[in-house]
Amino acid sequence: MKLPLLAATALLLAAAAPATSVLAPRSRIFLLKCQASVPVPAAGTKILELWMPVPHADKNQDVQQLKIEASAPYTVATDQYGNQMLHLRPATVPTVPLTVTLTAQITRREHLNLRATDDHAPVEAEVRDPNLSRWLAPDRLVPLDFKIKAQAQEVVDKAGAKTDLQKARAIYEHVVSTVTYDKTGQGWGRGDIYYACDARRGNCTDFHAIFIGYCRALGIPARFSIGLPLPPERGRGEIKGYHCWAEFFTKQTGWVPIDASEAAKNPAKRNYFFGAHDENRVEFTRGRDLTLTPRQAGPPLNYFVYPYAEADGQPVEDVTRTYTFEDLTGGK
Repeated sequence: MKLPLLAATALLLAAAAPATSVLAPRSRIFLLKCQASVPVPAAGTKILELWMPVPHADKNQDVQQLKIEASAPYTVATDQYGNQMLHLRPATVPTVPLTVTLTAQITRREHLNLRATDDHAPVEAEVRDPNLSRWLAPDRLVPLDFKIKAQAQEVVDKAGAKTDLQKARAIYEHVVSTVTYDKTGQGWGRGDIYYACDARRGNCTDFHAIFIGYCRALGIPARFSIGLPLPPERGRGEIKGYHCWAEFFTKQTGWVPIDASEAAKNPAKRNYFFGAHDENRVEFTRGRDLTLTPRQAGPPLNYFVYPYAEADGQPVEDVTRTYTFEDLTGGK
């Protein structure tokens, strides 16, 4: 029996169509306000400096109408990872608090890599990361020693994972299944892989220390990003804490976003957060053990999300900070 021409054409088109329909990523547009204040230093202080992360633009985030008000002249520099930072060093040590207010309109887009869960999805076009070798190297609190490599290998062997994508998925499932989001006691929040592996609890830095460390130990590039979370509900308010997340790289997929701590907090979105970052966030910096620009006197920063100050080369502990957001129309 011959099919009518229109019906036959429809069948041919259906067969040729890709198996996955690519949905437009969700987006969110909001006004971000960041304020920092450094108290007047002790008498006799000769040099006071402040560094503050500035949200940067990339394929998942637009930064517009950036405005900076500071009580002293400042510079803005970009490091090798694309992180932007503001730096103040008054010519004379101030006798009133050193203050900075940064405002910007942020458009944050959902970061999706459908290739992570669907072999038929198109590979995301990406510019090769010039820092790929860095994302295979250890961090100070994420060593890649024999013990970590053995633990990572045990996880992927147990799952029967063969490809890098399968191995990353096995590590993700292991972390989400065995680590509890719990910010009680001491030791959490530093992204110390040994603490996280032993305690099996912590916050986002601890979850992603394990994920990134295990991936790197098996030769899979993985990178750390940190910024601020926004509540899913639109509106306005204060942002009380930070949030961090991760990505891993394979030649077949490009960079794949994951958020193991959000998956642990919300089991219904466990599959979603392997291959996605939602739009309810703003990224400040990427990487750990960061050297600032200009270079700080102290050691590299474990991570850089809050303002950091030094007085005569010593860290200032009581820098105050406030972050607020206000959603604007236009997101979807």
